[in-house]
Amino acid sequence: MVRHLSISIQLPISFSKPTATPGRASISVVIPTLNEARNIPWVLRRMPTYVDEVVIVDGRSTDNTVGVAQALREDIVVVNEKRKGKGVALRSGFAAATGDIIVMLDADGSMDPQEIGWFVSPLQHDYDFVKGSRYVTGGGSEDLTWLRRTGNRALTGLANAVLHSNYSDLCYGYIAFRRECLVVLQLESDGFEIETELIVRAARAGLRIAEVPSFELDRISGASNLQTFRDGWRVLGTMAHECLLWEAPTAGARPEALRRVKYAYANVSFPRTPTDPTSVLVALSAPVTSVA
Repeated sequence: MVRHLSISIQLPISFSKPTATPGRASISVVIPTLNEARNIPWVLRRMPTYVDEVVIVDGRSTDNTVGVAQALREDIVVVNEKRKGKGVALRSGFAAATGDIIVMLDADGSMDPQEIGWFVSPLQHDYDFVKGSRYVTGGGSEDLTWLRRTGNRALTGLANAVLHSNYSDLCYGYIAFRRECLVVLQLESDGFEIETELIVRAARAGLRIAEVPSFELDRISGASNLQTFRDGWRVLGTMAHECLLWEAPTAGARPEALRRVKYAYANVSFPRTPTDPTSVLVALSAPVTSVA
């Protein structure tokens, strides 16, 4: 069955011209992949033209995810990462990315690349760190179960109480930040908890943070690697560790007020169906840049 997504294809004012312009910050998108050959085509085809670099981090896929990605985007950067864990993959991708702005994106089709402009725009207007929220006006989710929603709200409330912050959505990994923030954030996590590590450390470091609405979609095909109870406990443990033990290089910096941006989508339909990898591989291009 063909599903349709309603979303605006209009870019924010900062990106009204998708071609490179003097003074425009370059954008790298980092995508961890694990057997996403049927989903990654939708993601790459939805990638905005103003994105300068796409980095996929793979090393254990058995369905030729990398080959499919290379066939769709000749300039894609491939990072071969044999170690397990989303956190490991993201940290490897961040190290390989060359853009002024780094965007985290999932490969399963649950995060729409067409929203990237809304994340990047605040970063070009005095903000350091921007995260998506399913609870800000304009956001939402097709994938949140009652259990996940309840757990997320409890963890978000706890984080806000401890950090004296005002996040609306802790457990959502659509995030963008300025490259120089990596020095401050000093990321260490190996698993899904890296998203919590990012958010907690950004708050404790006094970064200028904005939340923008994001609509979480169901993954296009396949089963999620997320396990509610296991990963929930890891998030809680990470939060406790970060709040008690981590000292930001900017310790003592005055916390910045979190800004929320509201927007709405126009009614433009776009099909979301799995792609047969063999239909893509026939167009496989020449080898691309590979980072070991």
